[in-house]
Amino acid sequence: MDKNQLRINIKIEGRVYPLNIDRKDEERHRVAAKTVNETVNKFKTLFRDKDARDILAMAAFQIALNQTELLEHADKSLFVDELKNLNDDISDFLKEKSEE
Repeated sequence: MDKNQLRINIKIEGRVYPLNIDRKDEERHRVAAKTVNETVNKFKTLFRDKDARDILAMAAFQIALNQTELLEHADKSLFVDELKNLNDDISDFLKEKSEE
């Protein structure tokens, strides 16, 4: 393993998963594991009668849904920004034409 790599242990639902990651990504991996554990714990509280497999599936689905919503929002933001830029360009063009 090179000096930019780091071996960490991520604990999810009581199980330890060793990972080799880039040092710069350590915090991202730890935050992701924390998110998974928090989501699992939330579903455990809400659905006490479900088994661990169902809880993990619901947590995975919730996290994937959140990610999908974020991606859609990001895509719309880019589109809105492009529309604003285009509107500014058109306004500038029309100002120049009216000044001629």
